[in-house]
Amino acid sequence: MNKKPVVLSLGVFPPATMSTLAELFELHHFTDYPLPEDTLSPELKARIMAIATEANRGATRALISSLPKLEIISCFGVGVDGIDLAAARERAIPITNTPGVMVDECADLAIGMMLASARQIVFADRYVRSGEWLKGPIRLGHSVGGKTVGVVGLGGIGRAIADRAQAFRMKVLWHGPRPKPDAPYEYVADLVELARRSDFLMVACKGGDETRGLISASVIDVLGPEGTLINIARGTVVDEPAMIARLRDGRLGFAALDVFQNAPRIAAEFLELPNVLLQPHHGSATVETRTAIGQLMIDNLTAHFAGRKLPTPVT
Repeated sequence: MNKKPVVLSLGVFPPATMSTLAELFELHHFTDYPLPEDTLSPELKARIMAIATEANRGATRALISSLPKLEIISCFGVGVDGIDLAAARERAIPITNTPGVMVDECADLAIGMMLASARQIVFADRYVRSGEWLKGPIRLGHSVGGKTVGVVGLGGIGRAIADRAQAFRMKVLWHGPRPKPDAPYEYVADLVELARRSDFLMVACKGGDETRGLISASVIDVLGPEGTLINIARGTVVDEPAMIARLRDGRLGFAALDVFQNAPRIAAEFLELPNVLLQPHHGSATVETRTAIGQLMIDNLTAHFAGRKLPTPVT
């Protein structure tokens, strides 16, 4: 008789993660999102003990409620806004995520998007390939040294962005729900004031209802036609229609986005705007980091079923 814990896995995981999951557990893996109705038989639902899920797939109340033996939800990623936390906590089901592992990769991408925006790196590539260079020099870009970057959210990723920006001789300001006495950067309590003082506004806060629409039309307006908005947090944090309207009419100079509302089916207007850099939500997308994320997800599952302390529980 199979004694392995029964795990439902949802998402696209690295090969090393998949092979380890299959070795340690009775694995039932699906990549469809959302999970089509009736995918799971009643017999399977009655046996599933754990969910291993990508952050952008999460776990709905309906799914959680349909699994009577569910003991743990282990998230591949930091953001747990896709998981119905209330539904899990009503049944005292622990939730884990993978903080810390992806800090450097996400910060590197944020800085890369800033540089690509200021120095027109993607535009310049197209400029050469299209033959436009033969007709004359490319328009001038902008420096980042000596400019001000405002970081929204000084958690692990936000702090790593700030440290990297300082190495580029940038002035760093930051905003969050409360000051951090150990932070070496100036705290700005008012988000609109932060945007007003910033050349580049980096959004690196958590998602969810607390931050929905945090980067509002008022914030975007004061960032202005010379400002750049960079979002590696969640698409819900930014008022997307307001951002699109201001990119279109020049009230916002540029945007560099790794996250969107309704991704991957992003708003069609983005594809027509010349002043936006689009990325496919790949802040942590390196072989090394994704494999490490997968291992931490597995470590949480194995710790639970062995009766050990969870490495990274969500409190």
